[in-house]
Amino acid sequence: MILDTLDHAARYESLNSRFAKAFAFLRTVDGTQALGRHDLDGDLCFALVQTYETKPLEKAKFEAHRKYIDVQFIFSGQETILWAPLASMQEETMAYSEEKEAALWKLTPDFTPLHVSAGHFAILWPQDAHAPCVEWEKPEQVFKVVVKVAVQ
Repeated sequence: MILDTLDHAARYESLNSRFAKAFAFLRTVDGTQALGRHDLDGDLCFALVQTYETKPLEKAKFEAHRKYIDVQFIFSGQETILWAPLASMQEETMAYSEEKEAALWKLTPDFTPLHVSAGHFAILWPQDAHAPCVEWEKPEQVFKVVVKVAVQ
């Protein structure tokens, strides 16, 4: 897991051959992008533009992916992303689904809250269980882009 600002994104581009495309797209985000999927390199790298209101902690569920790394970028607003090692997940609520490319778990009491505000991103690998979209201090409207980068 990495948490940083978009100003420092170039430091991470060598970690995956598609991160440069991901960060190049994120640098163009101005809040006017159409919601939904934007192909950057077909199914190997694509962005999901979304807006939503953050939810209370008790509604959060951990998720993890197998085929993709998430680069979660907040353009506006702020949220908490809960992080924990995948190995610490205990009570599965949805078995891994190929179609959804995710598995889900109930909250575990042992997590690290990542406070993410405008201009910040988190990189989450398949071993990083995460519960995004959680309120930081209060419910807030968020404009977010999640770039899905295929694991190499």
